[in-house]
Amino acid sequence: MKDRIRIKDIAVKAGVSTGTVDRVIHNRGNVSPETRKKVQEVMEELGYEPNLMASTLAYNRQFHVAVLLPDYRLDPYWEQPRRGIEKAQQATRHYGLVVDRYYFDPMKVDGFTEAAASIWEDEPTPNAVLFAPLFLKEAQSLLEECRNRGVPNVMINTNVENSDSLCYIGQDSLQSGVLAARLLNFGVNRGDTVLMLNLDKSITNAKHLIDKERGFRKYWDETKDRDIQIVKRDFEAFNEPGKLALFLEDLLRQYPRLSGIFVSNSRAYKVVESLPESALGQIKIVGYDLIDANVRYLRENKIDFIINQNPVKQGYLGLMNIANHLILKKEVAPLQYLPLDIVVQENLDYYVEKELIFEIVI
Repeated sequence: MKDRIRIKDIAVKAGVSTGTVDRVIHNRGNVSPETRKKVQEVMEELGYEPNLMASTLAYNRQFHVAVLLPDYRLDPYWEQPRRGIEKAQQATRHYGLVVDRYYFDPMKVDGFTEAAASIWEDEPTPNAVLFAPLFLKEAQSLLEECRNRGVPNVMINTNVENSDSLCYIGQDSLQSGVLAARLLNFGVNRGDTVLMLNLDKSITNAKHLIDKERGFRKYWDETKDRDIQIVKRDFEAFNEPGKLALFLEDLLRQYPRLSGIFVSNSRAYKVVESLPESALGQIKIVGYDLIDANVRYLRENKIDFIINQNPVKQGYLGLMNIANHLILKKEVAPLQYLPLDIVVQENLDYYVEKELIFEIVI
């Protein structure tokens, strides 16, 4: 059995006091960069692994993490990241990690702004922020506030490029658009029309949707020999089935060779519910995420492909990365793309069952 390495052993070998070693281990101030580096090199040489969990318990310290997400009661997709965060919270509770939740209406920019402001108004102010930057301009304001306050942040679902975030966890939105186009390419013929459909609001301020469109068009631009017509539409009244049905019927009249629809978010099921029955067997549909309604229509062969963005894992790893940074003092990879899984009828049960037993520990 390997002998236990003590702080005193590190101090003697590094030629410093035990107090200096303690400050390096717990990342406290009053240590010069040269001394810190020397102590860290000795720790690595001796194979010392600090028991930061015991230290956290001994100091009875709490770390508050503000989680800012769209309200899962208004959009079922967000129940999945919330579930991942719940699992991570259970796994890190003994470290003194406390999650403070803030929800906003995913259709209202002002809701995001108000909820973000609440993060700093409440006491205690957070040690870190985990959020989904649905609205680009407002997300940039929150990122600036985090930077000014020296509070680390983690983004999930949508990546706003900046050099100050601890990390981003989620899909590569541009590549997911490329993937959606490739999947539709299997089911269309030369001269057909394919539709990219955004069932969302504030499209021009939603970076992930903009990137998906770029990727979607990029694929078809590089596949010119197929002579496929690309149509893009934004439709904000997606929660009104009658209006969506009329909108889709009009598109079918305009484009009689419409043979594929790419729904850029988790609302593919709304297209299935609003298309004429006669069109369902003729039009290939690609959408995102294993929410209940999409799963049902995938089983019924009314949705052809679902791109799984691993939202449960996004939430889980988001909080875990914060725990690794705040408590365990580990380095965090700034860009953590998750696989874009292609889910069809034949492998659906594997993904549903896999999510139920999903577990990671730190």
